[in-house]
Amino acid sequence: MTLDWLVSCALWIGLLLLLASALMKKSSLAAAGWAIFAFFWLSQPAHYLAIEDYFNVALALAAALLCFCMAQRVLRKGFSSSASAWASYAAAVCGILYFPFATIEPLRDGLIGFTTQTTAETLRLFSIPVAMEGWNVVALNGRSVEIILACTAIESMALFAGVILSVDAPPGRRIAALLTSTSTIYILNIVRNSFVLMAYGYGWFGSDSFNIAHNVIAKVGSTLALLAISYLVFLLLPELLLEIDELAAELRHPGGEAA
Repeated sequence: MTLDWLVSCALWIGLLLLLASALMKKSSLAAAGWAIFAFFWLSQPAHYLAIEDYFNVALALAAALLCFCMAQRVLRKGFSSSASAWASYAAAVCGILYFPFATIEPLRDGLIGFTTQTTAETLRLFSIPVAMEGWNVVALNGRSVEIILACTAIESMALFAGVILSVDAPPGRRIAALLTSTSTIYILNIVRNSFVLMAYGYGWFGSDSFNIAHNVIAKVGSTLALLAISYLVFLLLPELLLEIDELAAELRHPGGEAA
């Protein structure tokens, strides 16, 4: 029995508890699910530190803190508002959409391979002489880039899909928001991968081209793009913005009811 196996079990137990809490309207299940989910996120920074991805270290720690806050809130107040119940349901849906790709090898490799091939074919459309050196490796000008799960944008797509599908709104507007957000994220991710490969392959930023392109420019660009996509989703689904606003108000007033 390995640590990874224990972490994986804790993850799925937490997600199933959150899903069950939403379906059964049991806040006690949600509190346990949030707490277990928090410990899962606390196990992740070590991996990101090993690859010097400090941005995701910060995100994992922030996610753990949010989960602990939600566990405390739900334990003390129960589902005192629709926002608490919605957040538990949304977290479960997001996790169920994302983690199969993170934990099931054929799904993960299939998505990575598809993204690698799509990136290469996109660059070839613009007469960029890229070469496939492996099922997940693309090369340009003698320099290779490995495509990993984080390069597929599945995290962002699952996040948007989860919060959109879980909100109480007319199906037509939810479908429109889902298609707009996920398709835009995937297309922009292919652009991101292409930019990083070209910057590194052609040495646009000198000897540190990969780091500058991938960890600075692409990270900032992705953040700005997600903010813009969020704005479009809120225009299509104002109900989602109301849920988020109510949840934020609850978290700002943990000792009592939100004003």
